[in-house]
Amino acid sequence: MREVGVIMAGGVGSRLWPLSRAGRPKQLLRLFGGKSLLQLAYERLREFLPAEAILVIAADRHLPAIALELPELSPGNLIGEPEGRDTANAVALAAAVVEARWPGAVMGVFTADHVIAPVDKFVAAVRAGYTLAAKDSAALVTFGIKATEALTGLGYVQRGEPTGSGAFVVKQFKEKPDAATAARYLASGDYYWNSGMFVWQTATILEQIRVRLPETYAAVTAVAKSWPGEAALATLGEVYPGLKKISIDFAVMEHAPRVVVVEMDVTWHDLGAWTSLPAVRGKDEKGNTAAGENVVLVDAANNIVVSPDEHLIVALGVHDLVVVRSADATLICRAADVQRIKDLVGALEGRFGDRYS
Repeated sequence: MREVGVIMAGGVGSRLWPLSRAGRPKQLLRLFGGKSLLQLAYERLREFLPAEAILVIAADRHLPAIALELPELSPGNLIGEPEGRDTANAVALAAAVVEARWPGAVMGVFTADHVIAPVDKFVAAVRAGYTLAAKDSAALVTFGIKATEALTGLGYVQRGEPTGSGAFVVKQFKEKPDAATAARYLASGDYYWNSGMFVWQTATILEQIRVRLPETYAAVTAVAKSWPGEAALATLGEVYPGLKKISIDFAVMEHAPRVVVVEMDVTWHDLGAWTSLPAVRGKDEKGNTAAGENVVLVDAANNIVVSPDEHLIVALGVHDLVVVRSADATLICRAADVQRIKDLVGALEGRFGDRYS
């Protein structure tokens, strides 16, 4: 069976404004050793897949930038969505394209906005997932990140009985819990963080899509037959924006008859907000995290300061702030308010249109 990897690189990441914008989303930001999150995700897959077996699905307006980020990929391996319709539709479209090109393939779905280490443990878990999916055509495989703290901002996966192949039957998926519930999950040892990464046979996931989202199934399978021809692109532009907007978890994973989880024992960070940065880049002795060579912190504590160019930022006598500079905008807010940045971006759009979004 042909093994294929699909990187989902949709979304903007508006909580990382002002660096993350509609035209340059967070997966293209270079905050980690000069490489973008998308490049890091691609390099992880290249550890076990050839370039021709790696596809990226993203907003069609981002494909030119993605092509520059990943020059090894052919244009046919870049799938553009005319409009974001959440992960169920993205998965369905990618699966239909893969199945049309490589019938009977085993397809992995991976995220473009996570920091994962070490890579060898990631690869080992993913290889186990591909092997399991190849042997068990009914299985939808997900990966559970070994929880190390009671985080409330993540979804969880509860494991059940072992399958005998190094995986566990999924008992249930849980949405973001409150603090007390998250602590109970951690103490039980039966819950993983939900990674949002999957492996399955393309025919299997497409059948689940057909049953649960028949309009999506009809649309993507019709388009995939002539992908990426002009007629297919035109049809996709017509029908895709009208498809039901829903996540793959809600649409399929919570209802499918056979879902199994493989443990992934890695350090895993979802860069969903600026307050996620310290876990990835570390802190100084006063709890500050600085990204950029031109950041000076004096008598300052527990701040996050990002200056990606030569502009000097000096923070004096302040604490618990987030300061992020881009070429045309600067954000200053309390660290406690970072989840409100998404609302702020909406307000800016109302006032300035797309000038700052």
